[in-house]
Amino acid sequence: MSAASEPIISVRGLTKAFRTYKKVPGFYGAVRGLFHRKYEQTVAVDNVNFEVEEGELVGFLGPNGAGKTTTLKMLSGLLYPSGGSARVLGYTPWEREDGYRRQFALLLGQKNQLWWDLPARESLELNAKIYGIAPADSARTVSELTELLNIREKLDVMVRELSLGERMKMELIASLLHKPRVLFLDEPTIGLDVISQKTVRDFLREYNAKQKTTILLTSHYMTDIQELCRRVVIIDHGKIFFDGQLSEIIDRFADVKIVTIAWQIGTKPPADMARFGEIVSQDMHRIELKVKRDKVIAVCKQMLDELPVSDIDIQDVPIEDVIRQIFAR
Repeated sequence: MSAASEPIISVRGLTKAFRTYKKVPGFYGAVRGLFHRKYEQTVAVDNVNFEVEEGELVGFLGPNGAGKTTTLKMLSGLLYPSGGSARVLGYTPWEREDGYRRQFALLLGQKNQLWWDLPARESLELNAKIYGIAPADSARTVSELTELLNIREKLDVMVRELSLGERMKMELIASLLHKPRVLFLDEPTIGLDVISQKTVRDFLREYNAKQKTTILLTSHYMTDIQELCRRVVIIDHGKIFFDGQLSEIIDRFADVKIVTIAWQIGTKPPADMARFGEIVSQDMHRIELKVKRDKVIAVCKQMLDELPVSDIDIQDVPIEDVIRQIFAR
């Protein structure tokens, strides 16, 4: 396989285990711990395998503690793995070669990379100098990105005085100053209001389409994933649980559909509607049922034949509900 056809990110058997001290409670336990310590091992990432092609925007999902951030930190070179291998842009991340560090960016939604006591403009200029970016190129990039994120008027405000949404947008600009080919985003919209979330999503979609930047995105907001990612990788207890198209999740993990029935005016639903499926909600004019996917056609035909139906609607279970059920398992 030629270098040109290799995936941008290639992960093989990646594993990370943490060794932690387990303290015995009480005074005796404290004294004993001075001489004989007991350790336990926690496997945060367990034999993970996946590939990401150039320009892909992939959602990386999982419940809290699933191993998402640990994986991103290994791919960014911040953590050494306990086993396995990874190649990003042809580099081994934890070797921290200068050529790699200049081609990727990691944005952690709850961490700061800007200087709080500097105006945003000066903080961005300082970041540009660290990367060795020419002042004219830096100014042009900042101008373009602040316009896209609708935050240009905040450039001369101290970073500590920015709102959470404004600060996150500035952090995103700082991550993109050197025009990275790979972008790792860990909860970039966490804590933002719905307007700021939409602004960031629209920006990432446009930036990805224009720059062909490869993006690996974690988020607990399913709207982020649905609007940005065609493909998702789901990790749980350190292991890959699913890797495929977002649209396939419903087909694979949801065994029901939502059937909504509206009644003709002046009629009432029969009392035994539960025979058609699980009742989700009901009022005087409509009823919503969960019906097994393989029985939807037969149930709908039976209801149309037997009941005074004025309207019928069939929908898939919301993807957010399916993901929540997967995590709950």
